[in-house]
Amino acid sequence: MWTMARGILIAAAIGAASVAGAAGTDQPPSLDAALAVMRAHRFVDLTHSFAPGIPHWKGAPDESVKTLYTVKKDGFRINEYTHISQWGTHVDAPAHFHEGLHTVDQIDPKDMLMPLVVLDVHEKVAKNPDYALQLSDVTDWEARHGKIPRGAFVAMRTDWSKRWPNQEAMMNRDAAGTFHYPGWSMPVLKLLYEERGITASGHETTDTDPGSATTKDDYSLESYILGLNHYQIELLANLDQLPEAGGVVWVTFPKPENGAGFPARAIAIVP
Repeated sequence: MWTMARGILIAAAIGAASVAGAAGTDQPPSLDAALAVMRAHRFVDLTHSFAPGIPHWKGAPDESVKTLYTVKKDGFRINEYTHISQWGTHVDAPAHFHEGLHTVDQIDPKDMLMPLVVLDVHEKVAKNPDYALQLSDVTDWEARHGKIPRGAFVAMRTDWSKRWPNQEAMMNRDAAGTFHYPGWSMPVLKLLYEERGITASGHETTDTDPGSATTKDDYSLESYILGLNHYQIELLANLDQLPEAGGVVWVTFPKPENGAGFPARAIAIVP
């Protein structure tokens, strides 16, 4: 049941409440106690390090890095990084596809800490790299763990990130130029966002849409998510280290004014 899947947050709340109760005060639960509970669990970095030459969307230029000051010469080091907004593990803000919707700096901080749901289809993807997530993948998860909660972050585990940092392996292009990598499907996204009320979703590939679609410049699934004024995270890592349920995820990123995206840091806290 999902009551078990929310274990970390519940334990943190109970621990904090017990400290407040023992003190005999009407003060809000202690955040120190909640933090202690969280720190007793395992932290998993879901982020790739970025550098020139890493896998990226087919239309993007490579990153360049220039050292402006050095410790040896100047007593400190400063680097100049030049890359697109959608670089490495990154956030796509709604404004990435839709004018007038949320930019990166308008994403509510409360929407950066979420219950974590992992839809594990890596075995299916190993047999079929063009696999698109099916409704049965969601209903099977719910049969094991209970209904996906409102406000969750849903990650699609494909183990595609194990191809990192090889650009050609990530894109998996055939002789005809067609990309072959997995993706989401519209029925699943509609269920998750419109019926379950999730906050955000993420995946290990460069795109929301399967490679067979992006080969034809079809990004309709990504446009759908962002058009709902929700954000997504692309190029996640280490999803194979996560349980399907029971964790929380903390997604962070800088705050570029009017930004359409930016490199992100995603961290899971799991039993």
